[in-house]
Amino acid sequence: MSRSMVIAALALVAAAVGCQSDQQMLDNKQPQAVQMAVDRGKFELGCQTATGVVISREMIQPALQGPFVNGIPRAEYTVGVEGCNERKTYVVICPEGGGEGCFAAGPGPFHNY
Repeated sequence: MSRSMVIAALALVAAAVGCQSDQQMLDNKQPQAVQMAVDRGKFELGCQTATGVVISREMIQPALQGPFVNGIPRAEYTVGVEGCNERKTYVVICPEGGGEGCFAAGPGPFHNY
């Protein structure tokens, strides 16, 4: 194999591993994110029978990245909570690494496309 083919193959493997770890994080944090949204929904709706469903989920990369400043990648879930004839939507953020906690914020994404 030529050197350029080896480099291309390594780049593809690295990209696949990166995507797989993002998927694993999304899968691992999802139960906690849904529970966080449901807990907030139960309180705000005054409904102890509220349930949640994931509407969307994605990994968000930090806005600042560089040799001296690094943000924290995070999983972002949009969770719909329904109960007692009412509905709410929450965005739940779960930081990667370092912390185990997630937090349920208000509706709407927290990044610009």
